[in-house]
Amino acid sequence: MSRYLYVAALCLVITFSAAACSKTGADGASPAAAEGQSPAGGGGRGQGGRGGRGGPQGPVPVTTAIVAKKPVPVTIPAVGTAEALQSVQVRAQVTGQLSEVHFTEGQEVKKGQELFTLDARPFQAALAQAQAVLARDTATANNAARQRANYEDLYKRQLISRDQYETQTSQSDAAQATLEADRAAVETARLNLQYTHIIAPIAGRTGSVGVHQGDLVRANDANPMVLINQLSPIYVTFAVPGRYLADIRRYQAQKPLTVHAEGQMALPPGAQPPPPPVLGSLQPQQAPPAQNPGGPEGAPGAGGRGGQRAAQQAAAADAAAGISPGVSETGHVTFIDNAVDNTTGTIKLKATFDNSDHQLWPGQFLQITLDLTTEHDAIVVPAAAVQPSQAGQYVYVVKADHSVEMRSVTIVRQQGEQMVIAAGLTPGEEVVIEGHLRLTPGAHVTIAGQDNGGRGGAGRSGGGRNGGRRGNGNGNQS
Repeated sequence: MSRYLYVAALCLVITFSAAACSKTGADGASPAAAEGQSPAGGGGRGQGGRGGRGGPQGPVPVTTAIVAKKPVPVTIPAVGTAEALQSVQVRAQVTGQLSEVHFTEGQEVKKGQELFTLDARPFQAALAQAQAVLARDTATANNAARQRANYEDLYKRQLISRDQYETQTSQSDAAQATLEADRAAVETARLNLQYTHIIAPIAGRTGSVGVHQGDLVRANDANPMVLINQLSPIYVTFAVPGRYLADIRRYQAQKPLTVHAEGQMALPPGAQPPPPPVLGSLQPQQAPPAQNPGGPEGAPGAGGRGGQRAAQQAAAADAAAGISPGVSETGHVTFIDNAVDNTTGTIKLKATFDNSDHQLWPGQFLQITLDLTTEHDAIVVPAAAVQPSQAGQYVYVVKADHSVEMRSVTIVRQQGEQMVIAAGLTPGEEVVIEGHLRLTPGAHVTIAGQDNGGRGGAGRSGGGRNGGRRGNGNGNQS
C-alpha cells in the first residue's frame, strides 16, 4: 500500500513543476513579442522574414506559360496492332522426302522464288507410267475407231445387224473415254512432279523453318513448312469508340484520314526508360523558358527558341546515352468494319502504312493517333494550368503587377497535354502551370526564370487588425 502512495505523490510533484515552468515561459515571451510589433499594430517582415501570422507570406514562386492561338488537330487516340498485309503458311501439296532447302530463316524472299525441293524420282516414274498407259490406250482407241468405220459401212449395206453395229460403236466410244482419262492422269503426274519444287506464293519475310533436309514431308500437313509475312505495305488494326463513327465517316468522305503510329523508344540493353513528363508541362526541364509571349514560336509552355534548344539538347543527350527515338510512321485509313462490336462498343479500323523501312513489325503494339480535321485559331494552354473546383474549372492569370487573378474557363477538349479553351482567356495572357497550391486570388508571385530585380519586397508584411507596413527585400520596414 505504501508503494502506491509513493507513486501518487511523485506524480503530483511532477504535475505542479510542469505548471510552474509553463507560466514562467509565457511571462518571459510577452516583452519579446511586444518589441516585434510595429506602431500601427502589424508586426512583420518583408520577403526576408516570415511575416506576421495575420497576413500572407511573400511572393509565391510559380511557373507560367503563355496562352497561344494556333491550329490544333482534332484527333482520336487508340492502341493498335501491326498486322501483315498477307500471311501465307507454306505446305507441301505432295508427299515426299525433302531433299533441299533454298533459303535461310528470316530471309526476304520474292514471289516465285524456290523455297524447298522434294525428291522427284517417284513422281518422274509416275509420269512415265501415265504416259505409257496413254500410248497403249491411244492405239486401242485408234483401232476401235477403224473398226467402227468398217462396221458402219457394212451396216449401211445391210450386211450386218443393227445390234452388231451398235456394239462396235459403244466399244469405240469407251476407248475414246479411256483415252481422255489417260490424258488427265498424265497431267496429274506432271503437276505432282512440279509440286516437288515448292515456291514462294508472295513476296515477304520468312519465319522459322518447320522441316529440315531429309524429313518426310506429308501433303497438307497440319504444321506448315514455313510462314511468310508481307511487311511492305502493312496493316495497323485499332478500335475506337463507336460514338465517333459518324464523325469518322463524315471526314473520310472529304479526304483520306491520316493515322500516326508511334512505338516505344529503343533503349540499350539494361537501360531504364526515362521518367514520363509531368502532365500538362510542355516546358523542358533542362533549361528555363525564354520569354517570348505571343511570338510565332511561343507555343504554350514551349519557351520559344529556348525550348527548341532544350529539346535539341535532350535529343543529343538521348543519342549519347544510346537511346534511339521510337517508331513513327504515317498511313491512311483503308478499312472501316461493317458493324460495331456490341461487347465493347468499339468499331474496328485498319490503316495501311508503306513501311518501306520495315519499322513496323507484325504483332507490334503501337500508340495510334487518328487525325479527323484541324481546328484553326484555337486558344490553347497546358493542361496543368486548368484546375477543378466546385464552381467549375479555372486558371490563375498573372497580371502586369505580378498578382494573380482566379478566372473561370470553358474547356472544349483536351488534346494531348494541351487544353483547348472556348471562353475565359485571350492569346498572350500568362497563366500559372505550377505552384497553384499556395495561391489565392490577388496574391503576388515570382516567375521562375525571370530576374525579379527590386521586386523582392513586393510581398506585404503580415498585418494585425490595422494592417502592417510594406516590407522591402531585406526584411526591414519602409
